[in-house]
Amino acid sequence: MARFQGWLNIGAVLAAGAGLSAIVASNLPAGNGYQIVNVSYDPTRELYQAINPQFVAFYEKESGRHLVIVQSHGGSTRQARRVVDGEQPADVATLGLAPDVDALRKRGLVAPDWADRLPNHAVPYTSTIVFVVRHGNPHRIRDWPDLLAPGLEVIMPDPRTSGNGKLAALAAWAATTTRGGSEDDAVNFLRTLFRQVPVFDEGARGAALRFANLESGDVHLTWENEAIREAAESGGKLDIVYPPVSILAEPSVAWIDSDKVRKASLDDARAYVSFLFSDAGQETIARRGYRPYRPEAARQAGVEFPPITLVPVTAIARDWTDAYDRFFARDGIVEAAFALRNK
Repeated sequence: MARFQGWLNIGAVLAAGAGLSAIVASNLPAGNGYQIVNVSYDPTRELYQAINPQFVAFYEKESGRHLVIVQSHGGSTRQARRVVDGEQPADVATLGLAPDVDALRKRGLVAPDWADRLPNHAVPYTSTIVFVVRHGNPHRIRDWPDLLAPGLEVIMPDPRTSGNGKLAALAAWAATTTRGGSEDDAVNFLRTLFRQVPVFDEGARGAALRFANLESGDVHLTWENEAIREAAESGGKLDIVYPPVSILAEPSVAWIDSDKVRKASLDDARAYVSFLFSDAGQETIARRGYRPYRPEAARQAGVEFPPITLVPVTAIARDWTDAYDRFFARDGIVEAAFALRNK
């Protein structure tokens, strides 16, 4: 099996078709029922570039309809806001955090039972936050406390706009509190971590380009799949470090119910997100560095993920909604850590 190992270079894993380009939708005109606009979070460009032609071929064979899939990418929370504000057309939402999809539910754009309409509570895959470092790991970064070394520059996106940033903050908190630290310790950790970040990009891909292309910073906190892509495309310049503990990320998907926003056929939109849970969809998900909800799909794809302790959100909050409110509200923990960062 192809194994994603520690901080070894793993370029061969994603050598096929790992281009950086993507189609980005912005204020698109209303299309006909043969177009689907997929509003997604930042690092899923390559995933859907692989998924879309598979789905189009499958669906045309099944229904006789040829669909065109338009991709839109950005920080997960920012993407949800753009849909809610009418800035971004959407037929389906494939976002980094369940509360971002639920923000659409709160505005009547998706049904109240959206999480129960698809397998695995509408989570087609899981992921986590890992570290990307310069080749050879010159700063010997192995675990979360190593990120606080004096003078170390950390690259991560803004937790106020990015799912990646939110998960990195939650992972840092969980790595502190689940291993004996107090909540005061965790707040101080976040404050110091944020001080290590020279610039907060809005989304994951902006932070990735800053680290890999502009060669800014010493370590990049990012989605596992984004780390795999970065290392694969770096020509041996970047390595991946798996910390002992990180957060269990559960990106969620839904079709848009409100025809005030959705312009595609409801059947087409439903079929598109359902395809992510199919055998073909699950195997492609694994090959692109995401952990499919069905483990056998990874085995069938010839992919093995490194062992890492993934802390569920219920270890630090009641559920994702509670975590969102507690950490990312305007008066939440993250804002408090930012305020302390600037003192």
